[in-house]
Amino acid sequence: MIKVGFIGTGNMGGAIIRGIISQYGENAEIWAYDPDTAKLSELEKLGVNAASAEAEVCEKCKYVFLAIKPQMFDAVLPKLAPSVTEDNVIVSIAAGITEEYIAKMTIPNVRAVIVMPNTPFLLGEGATALAKGKFTSDREFGVVMDIFSTGGIAKVVPMDKMKEIIAINGSSPAFIYLYAKGFVQYAESVGIDGQTALELFAKSLIGSAKMLTDSGKSVDELIKMVSSPGGTTLAGLDGLYEGRLTDVVADCCRRCTKRAYELSK
Repeated sequence: MIKVGFIGTGNMGGAIIRGIISQYGENAEIWAYDPDTAKLSELEKLGVNAASAEAEVCEKCKYVFLAIKPQMFDAVLPKLAPSVTEDNVIVSIAAGITEEYIAKMTIPNVRAVIVMPNTPFLLGEGATALAKGKFTSDREFGVVMDIFSTGGIAKVVPMDKMKEIIAINGSSPAFIYLYAKGFVQYAESVGIDGQTALELFAKSLIGSAKMLTDSGKSVDELIKMVSSPGGTTLAGLDGLYEGRLTDVVADCCRRCTKRAYELSK
């Protein structure tokens, strides 16, 4: 029996809870606290136990997921601190929250897992990065890895790179959506229905992603496969090279990482 608790049951917290129910079924005892009682009522229909306060989640559960916004940690962790023991595993999914900060606010040898999921987790297509805290056992970390694997893939990242990884998987969906917007806007400007263009481009993204992961070819080889000499693709690529697309992407990632350090606790 795995005992898992949640503080915060918004979109991501709710999705993780549903993943646990799907994976573990009756072998999971789940507790949750959220000031929004309507959210708790919906989860109770799925067999989730409603906690009366944040501390009760720690008292009832070994694994405690902090599915709240970074700015809420200063208020929530002091409420948890009296109930946190060396047996608890504190799992943070908030950008910028560090193991050191959780230890400072709770107990010095806290068992922590720092996680950066992304919103496609809501559809079972998430890409989650995880780092193991220094006092967390391999078995405990494996349980958390398994939980996040229910909503996509889960990959281990060094703790000191958890801010850098945000640009790669946490924030990157927004960057991809903006890229897609440019293609759809172009389609509309030349008289193509926007929804049709969106569906075609989105499917092209899905197919291209599968080629990246499953074809066995490098990125440069895949680009070459689409680029016939003197053809349309090379003409388009020339525009991207002239606009220094890869440099723009690198600058985007650096800005994202810089902000992560600014917000870090």
